[in-house]
Amino acid sequence: LLISDSTRVDVEQRTFSESLVREMFKDILLWGEHEENAIIITTFASHVARINMLVNFAEEIERRPIILGRSMRNYLSAAERIGLIELSRRAKIFSFKSQIARILKAIEKDRDGYMIICTGAQGEPNSVLSRIAKDEHKFKFKPEDQVIFSSTVIPTNVNIANRQLLERLLKAKHVRIFDSIHVSGHASREDMRDMLRMLKPKHFIPTHGGIQKLASAVELARDMGYESG
Repeated sequence: LLISDSTRVDVEQRTFSESLVREMFKDILLWGEHEENAIIITTFASHVARINMLVNFAEEIERRPIILGRSMRNYLSAAERIGLIELSRRAKIFSFKSQIARILKAIEKDRDGYMIICTGAQGEPNSVLSRIAKDEHKFKFKPEDQVIFSSTVIPTNVNIANRQLLERLLKAKHVRIFDSIHVSGHASREDMRDMLRMLKPKHFIPTHGGIQKLASAVELARDMGYESG
């Protein structure tokens, strides 16, 4: 029995490799102009490999990586406990409001010495990035500071509204916004087709998707010779 995610099964392609994101960041961080500006990157807290890659880039551009947010700490601590990564020696992680306030005050005085990786990819009102944009910390955005969204917006009405509000706040401060520096972690239609061919499960149950996505997965399975139960 294969029980598989169908979030992107209606997308007629393969999901691109994470190596593509590395090239996009190389273009922004290694070749871009940002010598006197702050760099803030927000991504999914659960994307441990992405965060590890960003720490590598921070070291390459000679900035100290600072990771901010409780969910960031939770995921990265769990990943370190099971041996997936070793970030604690290379990056400082702050999760409590008072800690975040202190380090942001320090970064304000040395803006081009740090690279901030933080929560806020969906525009969550209580995320670190949203709090900075709302002037709730000593750190203040300046024109030409760079905010990089290494994510896409999960398409719910709440997320869309939150993200739009956050982007309006950032644009009012004249920061440079880089959006959708991201590839999905979900298999597209051709990836799903290959997985069914490789595993050859006797039974297939699509899950994690609305009725249209589930129907698209069923259609794919029928095209490959499966019959509805």
